[in-house]
Amino acid sequence: MGELTTAKRILMIALLVVLWGISWPIYKVALEYTPPLLFAGLRTLLGGLLLGAILAPRWNRIRWKENWRVYAISGIFNVVLFYGLQTVGLMYVPSGLFSVLVYLQPVLVGIFAWMWLGESMSKLKVIGLIIGFLGVAAVSVGGFSGHVAIAGVIIAIITAVSWALGTVYVKKVNQRVDSLWLVAFQCTLGGIVLTGAGSVTESWSDIVWNVPYVSGLVFGTVLGISLSWLLYFTLVNSGDVSKVASYTFLVPVISVFVSSMLLHESITAFLLIGLVLIGFSIYLVNRRVRVVRQA
Repeated sequence: MGELTTAKRILMIALLVVLWGISWPIYKVALEYTPPLLFAGLRTLLGGLLLGAILAPRWNRIRWKENWRVYAISGIFNVVLFYGLQTVGLMYVPSGLFSVLVYLQPVLVGIFAWMWLGESMSKLKVIGLIIGFLGVAAVSVGGFSGHVAIAGVIIAIITAVSWALGTVYVKKVNQRVDSLWLVAFQCTLGGIVLTGAGSVTESWSDIVWNVPYVSGLVFGTVLGISLSWLLYFTLVNSGDVSKVASYTFLVPVISVFVSSMLLHESITAFLLIGLVLIGFSIYLVNRRVRVVRQA
């Protein structure tokens, strides 16, 4: 894919964080009518198959023998571990704490991109990533009450690590594979694994095929999975991966705002504090340091 203009890049980032932000309350409603693993598996599997059907005319870009390992590894990190561990981890810790730990991801992406992709790691970027994480913590502070199990904390951290590794891995191999087919195969292969795991541990008869569930499934299939991952990997492959990751700090903020409107959850002072911190974080991570040349 060609270079993105600044306007297109901003539009894609805005659309991505909005899609991921509104997905949390939408999925929260849908999960009242379905087992979690089956829901995660179905929306990723259907999303991958839908994208594959759209991409069918360019099937010659798949190059399966050369790239099947890339598709499989991306599917394991970005779908199986990310969505699977997320589903299991929420059973052990409050959602607020879990989201904070998962959003260690942009910080980890910055570290991994510095280690393996040779991206710069300035003091401003480090400070910005830390401030962004503190902003997510402030946004999620309302969900800190409740029982906390060590297992849940470990699962949340592994979830963040898997997402970060998957992001950096995709950036590293982006010249070897077609980005569109990568998303299609990671979702399809990961969806098969998650749906299989759900079929073994959960019951299909527990799914209530009503409007909230079907709406959540359709949203997840078309927008929450297919389109959002396409946007994310297009942005990652076109620029500084740690800068792109920093914008995901906004996702919990949008999620809380939308939840307050749709689910009547309260907006607190911590949310506003978190929003300020996250905004400052994104500014620091994306700030260009001018080099002053002496005459």
